[in-house]
Amino acid sequence: MYTYLALGDSYTIGEQVPMHDNFPHQAVKLLKQRHIEVADPVIIATTGWTTDELAASIREHNIRETFSFVTLLIGVNNQYRGRSIDNYRDEFLALLNQAIAFADNKPEHVIVLSIPDWGVTPFAEGRDKQKVAKEIDDYNAACKEIALAHKCQYIEITESTRQNGQNPEYIVADKLHPSGKEYAIWAERLTAVVAKTLKK
Repeated sequence: MYTYLALGDSYTIGEQVPMHDNFPHQAVKLLKQRHIEVADPVIIATTGWTTDELAASIREHNIRETFSFVTLLIGVNNQYRGRSIDNYRDEFLALLNQAIAFADNKPEHVIVLSIPDWGVTPFAEGRDKQKVAKEIDDYNAACKEIALAHKCQYIEITESTRQNGQNPEYIVADKLHPSGKEYAIWAERLTAVVAKTLKK
């Protein structure tokens, strides 16, 4: 039985969707359909968290065990609160190193997901959407560079959120967060990477 730790914020816990619709639970279901037995994901994520808040919660959880694979998706709230890229880089690197330790020091078993672009959603009406998009791109460039430099895997999901961010079927009632339909896209991409990694 494989184990899975998901670290993140609202996009990991699945704000306003049933638990089985968030991307970690959908990925586990898809893996089981491929006859890869994975236990229910352990999720450390809360809506609104920044990198330092996720790090503080990880310390509080005092996790002793390791996991077959770990996902990390964090940074949108750093961008939203106007924090610097340099601050993000430092704190993201610390989180990535922690994730690698949780993955039994196997960096290829850590999968980083890119940060969605909330600026395309109806929630962002009246805001400078181009500025948000540029800042999200800058954050993602930093996150991808650090992930790949440490031999972790990286999944791009931002473009999907840009394509679907105006479609009511792909967002929930708050007009900001993704619905289960959007998370299904992420889960499929994650499943493909995890299945390949676990079979090595």
